[in-house]
Amino acid sequence: MLYSYKLSKKKIKMLPQVQIRQKGFTLIEILLVIALIAILAGIVIFAINIPKQLAAARDTQRRSDVNSLLNAVYQYSIDNGSIPASINHSDNCGAYPANEICRVKNNCSGVTELSVLTDDQKYLVDIPADPSYTGYGSGYFVYANTNNRVTVCAPYAESGTTISVTR
Repeated sequence: MLYSYKLSKKKIKMLPQVQIRQKGFTLIEILLVIALIAILAGIVIFAINIPKQLAAARDTQRRSDVNSLLNAVYQYSIDNGSIPASINHSDNCGAYPANEICRVKNNCSGVTELSVLTDDQKYLVDIPADPSYTGYGSGYFVYANTNNRVTVCAPYAESGTTISVTR
């Protein structure tokens, strides 16, 4: 404790001097914490790799859509004894536009129309569309080989490979 001396005519008194200490953080401390949080956030964002995660999510949606389409074709063939007549016989899933599945009913010239799958919503409610495809079609392709094995594929997959399923 510090003392100050007060001089008076009669006697010298020693009075305690109180130091006032303010509570809180200094500007430097606050700036260091903000810089540390920014560095950690940058590392986390870099480690997560958001564009890659979004591409993987779109590819997962494509896999789900391809399986849904193929399941609908399979169910249709069980109910009707054959695959839909509009499915082309070829060996190339990505043959554009002949094997592309049409999304808009009655606007399907030159592409594969599978509206029989969505009639009365018996097999599908709607033809799914590729998440990043902007054309009039669905972005998904279908064909049958010579043994009537049906393949549905998504050639616009972002993983660098074509997603396809055959039954």
